Amino acid sequence: MAFGGWKQLLLLGRQNTFAKAWRSRRGGWKRCCHWSAGKSLDPEVKAFLEENTEVTNSGHLTPEIRLRLLTPRCRFWREKPDLWPYGDPFWAIYWPGGQALSRYILDNPRVVKGRSVLDLGSGCGATAIAAVMSGASQVLANDIDPIAGMAMILNCELNHLNPFPITIKNIINSEVGNWDLIVLGDMFYDEQLADGLHHWLRKCIRIQRTEVLIGDPGRHQFLSHSIHSQLHKVIEYSLPEYTRQENYGLTSSIVWSYQPSNSSEDC
Repeated sequence: MAFGGWKQLLLLGRQNTFAKAWRSRRGGWKRCCHWSAGKSLDPEVKAFLEENTEVTNSGHLTPEIRLRLLTPRCRFWREKPDLWPYGDPFWAIYWPGGQALSRYILDNPRVVKGRSVLDLGSGCGATAIAAVMSGASQVLANDIDPIAGMAMILNCELNHLNPFPITIKNIINSEVGNWDLIVLGDMFYDEQLADGLHHWLRKCIRIQRTEVLIGDPGRHQFLSHSIHSQLHKVIEYSLPEYTRQENYGLTSSIVWSYQPSNSSEDC
């Protein structure tokens, strides 16, 4: 099965594995990992990722950012998905919601300049990288996939940045951190996960007055969720042709500001 078919599985079906992990308080992993500048990567995994991804900055909304991604020139675009040894590589796709967030931050550095930023469900790390480039005082990237954490470090190196801290665990429903801004893209692909995000983000706003920005290209699960009535449209971007083809005809991606009508209610 070519990666095009594999990607459709990621989009439609095999996301259930990650959705269940995100819904779990423990994130579905037996242990948590934390990376910071200077931590070395497993050389075998590093070599595998370097060999089986392509460094690219084309076909996306942010040509300023170079990323290691799966592309048609990669071996695993054509190989059977089960031959990939490290679990479904959601991080190896630059999803359109993350693209919109990253573009917005690069174009509007005031949004993050001098502020602490949490990039939730960071994936390839592009939005966290955009925040660092735009002058954020503190950036934490979060994902539940340890391989995503390793890929983020490689992507920092590609962009001549010191790696930011990366935490590999499910922080949804955890204690609220003192963040000025939380950004998340392409996370509303499962109803129960969306419910958990809704309540936790509202709690962050209620307790810490955290600002929340959400990137999404208009997937049904997002548009049909109750959170959508509490969002303010910030900006909409037309997606490049390559990204449209990758995402089965989606033509644009939107950055939303989450503004609960009653953030003081119990969560």
